[in-house]
Amino acid sequence: MNFDGEDLSRKALSDRLPAEEKHVFRDCDLTETDLWGASLAGAVFESCVLDQTDFRKADLDGAVFTGGGGMRVRFNDADLIDVTFTDVDLSSAQFSGALLTDVSFTGCRMIGASLTGSRGTGFKVARSNLTLANLGGCSLRKEVIEGVRFDDADLAGCDFTEATLSDCRLIGTRLLNTKFAKADLRGADLGEPDDEKLRAFSGAIITQAQANAILAMRGITVL
Repeated sequence: MNFDGEDLSRKALSDRLPAEEKHVFRDCDLTETDLWGASLAGAVFESCVLDQTDFRKADLDGAVFTGGGGMRVRFNDADLIDVTFTDVDLSSAQFSGALLTDVSFTGCRMIGASLTGSRGTGFKVARSNLTLANLGGCSLRKEVIEGVRFDDADLAGCDFTEATLSDCRLIGTRLLNTKFAKADLRGADLGEPDDEKLRAFSGAIITQAQANAILAMRGITVL
């Protein structure tokens, strides 16, 4: 079933979408649209307005989101396996309880998004803005993470073991009980490391310049 340029805002669509069909939404307005529990496996969303769209408990396995987006999209308790988000605005999006397995976020605006409490084997993220996001308890173990802003994000309890962070920023980031063992942080802006950050960075790989900057902040000069 194809929807092209339609105003579907504030409509209840779950019962209108047959489970056996692939659904394509192009340039549609899905503001506050009710897709709770909808069968959307393999669905395509291109340049759609997604302000407060309700995808709670929906089956979105294999779905593709490209462009568009909006504030406070709800993916709580949805199934998102092999889902791709490219250049999507997911500011303040909610993923609590969602099944995230082999999900990728590329070029996304995820300011204030909450992925804490999500389930599954995890996700990949690249060239995205996660300022003020909450990833508490998420695993990015062994991932290659490029061009991501984690400024003022909550990464408490996250696992970055053996991950590589390139062109990333960790300014003002909360790192309580975060693991960076054997993580390569040589391409990351570590911000101003306080005691909490230094504990988190235990076992990480950094450059001599980064080490000197950390010591300088503590009043120690390396000659």
